[in-house]
Amino acid sequence: MIVKKPIFGEGNPRNDYGLGFYCTHEIELAKEWACTDTNSGYANHYKLDISGLSIMRLSGADYNILNWMAILLNNRSCRISNDIAAEGKRYLLDRFLPDTKNIDIIIGYRANDSYFAFANAFLNNALSLAQLEKAMFLGKLGDQTMLKSKKAFDNIRFIRSEVADRETYYPMKSARDKEARAALKKERESQRVADSIFLIDILCERWDNDDTRIRRNISR
Repeated sequence: MIVKKPIFGEGNPRNDYGLGFYCTHEIELAKEWACTDTNSGYANHYKLDISGLSIMRLSGADYNILNWMAILLNNRSCRISNDIAAEGKRYLLDRFLPDTKNIDIIIGYRANDSYFAFANAFLNNALSLAQLEKAMFLGKLGDQTMLKSKKAFDNIRFIRSEVADRETYYPMKSARDKEARAALKKERESQRVADSIFLIDILCERWDNDDTRIRRNISR
């Protein structure tokens, strides 16, 4: 739909980073996100004034992939296949969940269907930490920007909207998802399990958020 004024407090609280208004810098990606297999949509353009706002950049050097994973687990419903996965979820939330209480904007990776499947696979020890990190770039989804606070909502201004035609953009969306899944499958087949770190290893070795074995700013 055309959203000229996002309403603070409206929306789905079970999205990646919780309740908020989700945007992207990439207009072509926005058009893909706007379409379903049966319906076209709209890509809305906004100008956001970030002066004076507190911003959490999950893909920056201050955070790691497990911080992103913990936020995802805190907001979305994941498939828990066994007791180790259940313990792993509790551990990640306890050790790696960032405090977002006073944050106005969260910027980080977007967990579409394929990426959320990767997160589920990591939680259930079917995907290594290195593979999870690499998966964030396989579909070239870019970052999403989530307006979280009332202050952030007050700083966004509607510019215009564009039609996103499903016949053009849904096939692109579907192809991007298939590309990501195929690339990850190839990566998993080539990686040696003996050389990999899985969630169960993080549990057994009691990693914490400042562990030097965790890569920071994986976009580099």
